[in-house]
Amino acid sequence: MFKTYIFDLDGTLLDTLQDLANSVNYALRQHSMPEHSTDDIRCFVGNGVRLLMERAVPDGARNPQFEAAFAIFRQHYMQHSLDTTRPYDGIHELIHELKARGCRMAVVSNKMMAATQELVRHFFPDIEVAIGEHEAAGIKKKPAPDTVYEAMRQLNIPLTSHPSSLTYDSVYVGDSDVDLATARNSGLPCISVLWGFRDRDFLKAHGATTFAEHPLDILEL
Repeated sequence: MFKTYIFDLDGTLLDTLQDLANSVNYALRQHSMPEHSTDDIRCFVGNGVRLLMERAVPDGARNPQFEAAFAIFRQHYMQHSLDTTRPYDGIHELIHELKARGCRMAVVSNKMMAATQELVRHFFPDIEVAIGEHEAAGIKKKPAPDTVYEAMRQLNIPLTSHPSSLTYDSVYVGDSDVDLATARNSGLPCISVLWGFRDRDFLKAHGATTFAEHPLDILEL
């Protein structure tokens, strides 16, 4: 049993895909750009909202309307991030059981800091720390280890000077290749979940070795 669980948010704890897709397509419509299917958006997410929009907007950041579309997306998403977003089945039971066992928990996400903290406060008040995209403060987004280290700092978990020296009392839980890389860069083992935005074959191709098919499986790993 691990003592500390560091969770990804989108595709791991919360199914946020439809709200993200709705906000992306709303921003695109305002600039008469072609919209994307939900499956397209599923492939675009994982590296932060700016890259999400770069993948969605024709010609990405080179498009002269990109910054305006990105601003509309951010505004719309902050107003509509709770429209359809819900925890995956079994997540609340997992969080409740981890808390009952005295485990520490944090969320690290490439989602905007304000949205990350709002969603965690709303759905998971038992999770102590939530860290989102905050590069202005010198915290690099995933797969850099910065958000993980910041979460552990806020949990008062001591870090050694070298990632490989971190104890395996802590584990990272995520659903994507970005999460696998984040765990490696942080010196933590990784549990890859199979209910999120990427499937088993994709995760195995990116080095995943430990899988959870249902949230409560995490208690046995």
